[in-house]
Amino acid sequence: MLSTGPELRLLRLVSCLTLVLLCQVTDAKKDLKSACNTCRQITENFNKGFERTANQNFGGGNTAWEERKLSKYETSEIRLMEIVEGLCDSSSFECNHMVEEHEEHFETWWFKRKTKHPDLHKWFCIETIKVCCPKGTFGPDCNACVGGSERPCHGNGACDGDGTRGGNGKCSCHHGYTGEFCLDCIDGYFNEVRNDSFSLCTECHSSCKTCTGATNQDCDECKEGWEEDDQGACVDVNECSKDPVPCKEDQYCLNTEGSYFCKACDTVCSGCTGAGPDNCQACASGYQDTEGTCTDVDECSQSEPVCTKEHQECVNNQGSYTCICSEGYEERDGECVQTQQPDTAEESEAPETTASPHGEL
Repeated sequence: MLSTGPELRLLRLVSCLTLVLLCQVTDAKKDLKSACNTCRQITENFNKGFERTANQNFGGGNTAWEERKLSKYETSEIRLMEIVEGLCDSSSFECNHMVEEHEEHFETWWFKRKTKHPDLHKWFCIETIKVCCPKGTFGPDCNACVGGSERPCHGNGACDGDGTRGGNGKCSCHHGYTGEFCLDCIDGYFNEVRNDSFSLCTECHSSCKTCTGATNQDCDECKEGWEEDDQGACVDVNECSKDPVPCKEDQYCLNTEGSYFCKACDTVCSGCTGAGPDNCQACASGYQDTEGTCTDVDECSQSEPVCTKEHQECVNNQGSYTCICSEGYEERDGECVQTQQPDTAEESEAPETTASPHGEL
């Protein structure tokens, strides 16, 4: 019997190997999908090139000799080469590698198979190099997707690997559908039509979390923000009528279907019931109630002056006032002092000294 140490190491080794194998399988499936997408792009570009060159011909000399010796341009090797050269972008390694690896197949199809097998994608990608599958099938053996190849996932989802040699065939359901076969409906949807191979999921009424029909009376369960009334229908809960109201003191509540939101009161309000200065519960500081509407208080027109310092004037503004120095005064150390005017120095005339041309006698 192995000891605990070797057993643990063996278990870890097996786990690591399993993880590596799973990663390799996943990468291989991705590579198979990528190879099919590359092949599909090549054949689409081939068809575009075929259309682009449809009206071209040699026109470079003896056209009769060209048609006789090289066959008509429409079936010529030169036309084929012109088409093949435009199949891939120069930066696409995978595309260029696939074209280079299978160039002889293009020649075979062009000269021998085109008439009998006009669908290049089917002949080249599906039947010849076998990197793609017919639509509605997947995997190495091109097995039918869940729900059948005609309507994969019963028309309500996408089959993993559809049309490629990769994938696992599982369904990724479209919105509204769920389940392995995409026949069930998610919460908020109900089966309007349902049988073993077809399902039509329709959205419930906006009030329903789950339902059996399209109206608010068909709810099995109401969504949050809705409640069942006496008749069994889901109706909106008016959160704004609750006590206490779910908004802050400086906000008012607006009810919506299934919810609510809070909006800021007008700046003139101290608490409010709605928008604007006429829905204030009380007026903010600096405002007063005037016939039901909060308006600005003009502090500067009150009987008692609010600007008490000498040489001050009052300027009213919304919700408050400002004291400023009167004209000709400026604030200095909290007081209004007279503005100093620039000194105007008088020009003093220097006494004129007349020098006598004669010296003193």
